[in-house]
Amino acid sequence: MRFGPPHTPDVVKTLLLANVGVFIAQLLFAPLTSWLSVTPAAFWRGALWQPFTYMWLHAPTGLAHLGFNMLALWMFGSPLASAWGDKRFVRFYLLCGVGAGLLVVLVPSIPVLLGLGVPASFVLPTLGASGAIFGVLLAYSLTWPDRTIMLLFPPIPIKALYFIPFLFFVEYFFGASNVSHVGHLGGVLVGWLLFRRERGLPLLPSLRHVQHRVHRWRMRRRLYEVRREQERAWRDDDRRIH
Repeated sequence: MRFGPPHTPDVVKTLLLANVGVFIAQLLFAPLTSWLSVTPAAFWRGALWQPFTYMWLHAPTGLAHLGFNMLALWMFGSPLASAWGDKRFVRFYLLCGVGAGLLVVLVPSIPVLLGLGVPASFVLPTLGASGAIFGVLLAYSLTWPDRTIMLLFPPIPIKALYFIPFLFFVEYFFGASNVSHVGHLGGVLVGWLLFRRERGLPLLPSLRHVQHRVHRWRMRRRLYEVRREQERAWRDDDRRIH
């Protein structure tokens, strides 16, 4: 059984090497981490480069953060880069990462601007390629929704379309407390918008489309209720017969 993609495009190799290279630089020069991580408070004081640089850093306390992100980039980024081409893939990857970084800045800044207090995330640094990686995972799941992914923990198969919701479920209920949920959601949101734009679809669904989806949901709900009533009636009939 083969593990991983059959081919690793040059753009993915370059991104892998860049992330590993920056990680080594972090170990050799510790101030690099705080200078290049994205911190909303520092951004508003003039560190405008941080949403562009944080995505190349990883937690220098161990290899798990870097390792899991690079494994996901290799496994899911390689098929996308092969299908899309190097330029389109690297543009998508970078925009997802930068977009996620901007949301990491903006979301905790809202209560500060409204005078509602200073959340901890406003002064805490965020780093890592996870925003870009989550955008890649979303694009993979939308491009090949019926492909089967074999999870590592637990070792069960799951369709690609359900992979992102599964990850968020695991992250929310079982993940570490220092995970940037805003960054991950930001990568998914930006990836979704970019994916729709590449397909020539409207960035947001129209009112008619929303009404149609609501109508379909109501119809399915009604059919479900009718089916339950029928099953309940059949069970009552069976009890009377016996």
